[in-house]
Amino acid sequence: MPSSPYQIIVFGATSFVGQILCRYLWQRHGAEGEVKWAMAGRSRAKLEQVRQQLGEGASAVPLIVADAADEAALRTLCEQTRVVISTVGPYALYGSPLVKVCAETGTDYCDLTGEVPWMAQMIAAHEATAKQTGARIVHTCGFDSVPSDLGVQFLQDAAYRQFNEPCTTIHMRIAKLRGGLSGGTVASMLNMMREMEKDPSVKRVLTNPFVLTPEGRGVRQDDVKFVAYDSEAESWLAPFVMASINTRVVHRTNALIGARYGKEFRYDEAMMTGRGVAGQLRAVGMASGLAGFLVASSFRPTRNLLERHVVPKPGEGPSPQSQERGCYDLRFRGATAKGQKLVAKVTGDRDPGYGSTAKMLGEAGTCLALDIPKAEFAGGFWTPAALMGERLRKRLIEHAGLTFDVIT
Repeated sequence: MPSSPYQIIVFGATSFVGQILCRYLWQRHGAEGEVKWAMAGRSRAKLEQVRQQLGEGASAVPLIVADAADEAALRTLCEQTRVVISTVGPYALYGSPLVKVCAETGTDYCDLTGEVPWMAQMIAAHEATAKQTGARIVHTCGFDSVPSDLGVQFLQDAAYRQFNEPCTTIHMRIAKLRGGLSGGTVASMLNMMREMEKDPSVKRVLTNPFVLTPEGRGVRQDDVKFVAYDSEAESWLAPFVMASINTRVVHRTNALIGARYGKEFRYDEAMMTGRGVAGQLRAVGMASGLAGFLVASSFRPTRNLLERHVVPKPGEGPSPQSQERGCYDLRFRGATAKGQKLVAKVTGDRDPGYGSTAKMLGEAGTCLALDIPKAEFAGGFWTPAALMGERLRKRLIEHAGLTFDVIT
């Protein structure tokens, strides 16, 4: 859509992440920079308030009023842009009409969802339409799952260069993770628990590592479910709450790029907690805390208590200072079928779920708008690595505070 007045519209600009994203786009591009962008949401008053907070000159950033449930307004919005970046979650509650309209109008789209059952529903409902119209739909363009998806791709590219074959097994280990939790993320997690309570089939979706791949099946995966010891990393391990999202995305990438990682590819993620008894106790504590939260959120009475008295409310999240102090360090340990080994490191500055996610999401939208020609990639539901790959990685290194390095 070369005649569109905007290259990017941020839909949900008044949400917690939406505000951080708009601040990032304003700092990167201003109102008249490389990217012509606009802010959208259902309340003009709130949009004006967010725009005012951006600073002097921000009054030139256009505002668009549209409700997440109003398909006519969403269609008008899509007709004005190449790419829509959506931060309206929980996506299972508020995101479906926009994906439908983007697929129908051929508008490219990205978001930061980690709601695997909803992603599976959207693929089933709208992929045929997106392929027909040329719309490229890309979920999980934040901390879940850009570092995991691009980190695996980066390591596999290095394996092909060094060994002329892929790593058939990759273990992602989190060496450092410092950041807060927002009410929007918690709301999405609790809503998935609600959906599972109403529909038991959702649990089967959540437990299938290949639920997002066209075949829906593959080789057995060795996930870290409670506490384990990793002799190569020399550390005790605890489950990583985002693993059930990231692993599904990585396997979909492998399927979309013609099984370049191999048809027997295995991938898992876990938190490193250190050596010795202290590391083991930390692993037990983290695993028990996660298990307790999942059990409590599975039942309506305890879930309601969590929402009212424990977890942050939607719109709440880490302070700007906390976002600045956040960081992460991910290690990808790969081995080929012949036993050749390779390790890559991916790091990011800022709070992973919000400060860093906003930058990743902004660069993903920009990459989709400027770097990925319609003639080169067909419409459909893509992953960050399968569609944007090295081009997005370059943007993240140059602008978003991420690093990608082979360390052995």
